[in-house]
Amino acid sequence: MSFELTQEQQMLKQTVKDICQQFDDEYWRRIESEHRFAQEFWDVCAEAGLLGVMIPEEFGGSGLGLTEAVIILQEVSKSAAAMDGSSTIHLSIFGANPLFYHGNKEQKQKYLPGVASGQLHVSFGVTEPNAGTDTTRITTFAKKENETYMINGHKVFITKAQNADRLLLLTRTTPYDEVKKKTDGMSLFFAPVDRKAITIREIEKMGRNGVDTNELFIDQLRVDEFDRIGEEGKGFYYLLDGLNPERILVAVEALGMGYGAIERAVKYANERVVFGRPIGMNQGIQFPLADAYSQLKAAESLVYYAAWLYDQGKKCGAEANMAKLRASEAGFNAVDAAFQVFGGFAYAKEYNIERIYRQIRLPRIAPVSNELIKSFIARHVLGLPKSY
Repeated sequence: MSFELTQEQQMLKQTVKDICQQFDDEYWRRIESEHRFAQEFWDVCAEAGLLGVMIPEEFGGSGLGLTEAVIILQEVSKSAAAMDGSSTIHLSIFGANPLFYHGNKEQKQKYLPGVASGQLHVSFGVTEPNAGTDTTRITTFAKKENETYMINGHKVFITKAQNADRLLLLTRTTPYDEVKKKTDGMSLFFAPVDRKAITIREIEKMGRNGVDTNELFIDQLRVDEFDRIGEEGKGFYYLLDGLNPERILVAVEALGMGYGAIERAVKYANERVVFGRPIGMNQGIQFPLADAYSQLKAAESLVYYAAWLYDQGKKCGAEANMAKLRASEAGFNAVDAAFQVFGGFAYAKEYNIERIYRQIRLPRIAPVSNELIKSFIARHVLGLPKSY
């Protein structure tokens, strides 16, 4: 494993940086205040081929790996876009992974080119209000009727559902009480977002308002058997090819926001003069920033290691979770330290640090809380008894 980016990866990083420089702080402030999808940013990213970075070339993508996706989203979240920008595109980057790994050739040919080009928006429909992170307890049910399924249920915290054409939808096809193993009996669908059968209600939230978060009420959604991914009852296992990349990508988004905040704070500390000298001369400013930066660098190594494991086809569940844990904490600490440097001006929207501050809290609780990750590490890595 090499920690040095290849020439192609360096070119990719520069391409993303050039794209992000086209969209400044003012653009992203407007996106957030208007609660508007960043269509202009999306279009440029799609044109550059960023959305299909992990999709094979035969289906219109670039055929690259998760490491390249990490490079893209770190640069996006580090820029003025922060999480409003990275969340705009990250579902399209990893959301179709279960379809690619477990779908049939006809499904891939029908859907993946549209995902890669940006013509087909994808959302992820897993979480439910009465199940949370206990995914095995979902109750959304798909009943087989000849060559179709009739789906009814309730989903919550569904990102980008307002724009989505297709929903990677996890349902039960066998009731929980009738399976021998609790992870059995769930099926995964690449379902159409039919507004006649799905009521989408946006959830108002404190940040990342450039991307909608929603509650879904599914009533008699008819889905063709063709759109079931893999075997009936095996959906939970297929979903893992989306969950581990999601943890790694959320981790790197937290890192990017941390690095971006540190850059802003360093610039401000060099320019802001108090008591006749730049505040950056004071160790009270220097030490928190240096400490936060070193935490980011340490977490970054774990993130890239987890991505490398995934790209090599190796088990990466523990590393993906630990990367998300350490990166989200490091990112939060970095933004918090940067916020303190700005003093009272940190509260002013003009400096944009308050927007990043409101967004950096999210990676510590989503897509899974850091407390549950610690329980996972304790049980599956350290071999301690299950605590929940």
